[in-house]
Amino acid sequence: MVSRVGVIGMGIMGAPMARNLLKAGFRVMVHNRTRSKEAELVQEGAIAASSPREAAEASEVVISMVADSPDVQQVILGSGGVIEAAREGLIAVGMLLACLNQLIARRVAQVHGKPMVVSAMQLTASAV
Repeated sequence: MVSRVGVIGMGIMGAPMARNLLKAGFRVMVHNRTRSKEAELVQEGAIAASSPREAAEASEVVISMVADSPDVQQVILGSGGVIEAAREGLIAVGMLLACLNQLIARRVAQVHGKPMVVSAMQLTASAV
């Protein structure tokens, strides 16, 4: 059973999701580009991550909740991104349009030469 969840993006959807995960008893690591948006959740028990990579390293599931394609690509594929923490069993969930999931999946395949599951963006050994 999953007990450690990372949430990236503390906007109108990400912060309430992280809060609900905390209330449900999950260990939650949060990251946001505007670091002050993490503060309230840290006071409620979340752990602040210095990067998307750190959130992914400490989690079994990492959820990205960012606004647009360049931000999503940075969070997943950029320096300090989730892809740097990819490992067998890590599940990365992108809460975004399916077409963006597919674009990111193609980019991961280009970078790593291996396919990944697009629907849940599960980063397994076959993806890295």
